[in-house]
Amino acid sequence: MSDEFYRIKRMPPYVIAEVNAMRHAARQAGRDIIDLGMGNPDQPPPQHVIDKLCEVAAKPDAHGYSQSKGIPGLRRAQANYYQRRFGVELDPESEVVVTMGSKEGLSSMATAISAPGDVILAPSPAYPIHTYGFIIAGATIRSVPTTPDESYWRALDNAMAYTVPRPTVLVCNYPSNPTAETVDLDFYERLVAWAKKNEVWVLSDLAYSELYYDGKPTRSILEVSGAKDVAVEFTSMSKTFSMAGWRIGFCVGNKKLIAALTRVKSYLDYGAFTPIQAAACAALNGPEDVVEENRARYQHRRDVMVESFTRAGWEIPSPPASMFTWAKLPPGFEHMGSLEFSKQLLQHAEVAVAAGVGFGEEGEGYVRIAMVENEQRIRQAARNIKKFLAEHGK
Repeated sequence: MSDEFYRIKRMPPYVIAEVNAMRHAARQAGRDIIDLGMGNPDQPPPQHVIDKLCEVAAKPDAHGYSQSKGIPGLRRAQANYYQRRFGVELDPESEVVVTMGSKEGLSSMATAISAPGDVILAPSPAYPIHTYGFIIAGATIRSVPTTPDESYWRALDNAMAYTVPRPTVLVCNYPSNPTAETVDLDFYERLVAWAKKNEVWVLSDLAYSELYYDGKPTRSILEVSGAKDVAVEFTSMSKTFSMAGWRIGFCVGNKKLIAALTRVKSYLDYGAFTPIQAAACAALNGPEDVVEENRARYQHRRDVMVESFTRAGWEIPSPPASMFTWAKLPPGFEHMGSLEFSKQLLQHAEVAVAAGVGFGEEGEGYVRIAMVENEQRIRQAARNIKKFLAEHGK
């Protein structure tokens, strides 16, 4: 009996999990680890959302199977959000499906629309599901740059000219995880035109739609006229409302892609727990000041992190959006590589970060730092890092 399973062979060890295991072992040993590795919100959801969860969970008829595509009220709430936020009209019945987080949605979409041998264009560095969702489905990845400059467009054109078979799907993610880069509406207009010309589906991951800073809101690809002809967009409740563990997200846009995703999901799951979906409705339909407060909290943490880490001797960029900064390894540590540096930082500074190589080979030389601890802990991390750099740098 063979243990060489086809899909498992296509998946290398999850680099991010390696540092996570070290962090867990250190904490089990009683060490005070400041975790800036995972994008795991440290705040609870708004109280009215928790109250709605408890209210609906107390109902005796709320515990059966739910709807795989999402309850109608939640799909309407998401459509209303897109109308308020982006001025985009969506049909809740045919252009919205609820997912168990954007990660599950992307992986199920990969299963729905790709076949072994298909070529998928995905950014590098990228959040792992942007590539491995398709690799698990049997497709092949051709990488394009994450940075949205002219080299990005050259890479897209080269991919279409020189790849056999021609790519069928493009994944994009702005604000980017891990790089935190953003794009404007002109970028999306050009992307939609390119996709139509080349007959390529576009999957846009907008998980960090509401974590934008300095008064510069993120844009949606669906704001572009005709975008729904070629594109869908994934969003998530995880960061906007600190509901990461609740596993609620959405896919909206092109009807054919939504139908394909809905059909695959109907075989895979019965939908999220109904009280969770009702609570998600309360979040989307509720007061928007909680979203603004959450955004302000992360912006303040960003400013504290940039200032304190820079004073510690590690100059890091100020991200325009997301809950991450994407930082080059400090001077004198480049030779280690991102994984070894992350291990050394955890061991000697008790600070956990995510190794850039875990997001693709173009991530080597960088680490992703999450703003998921309060300001005091961020300043403590900076003090620990300052000591580490002084004692271990060359």
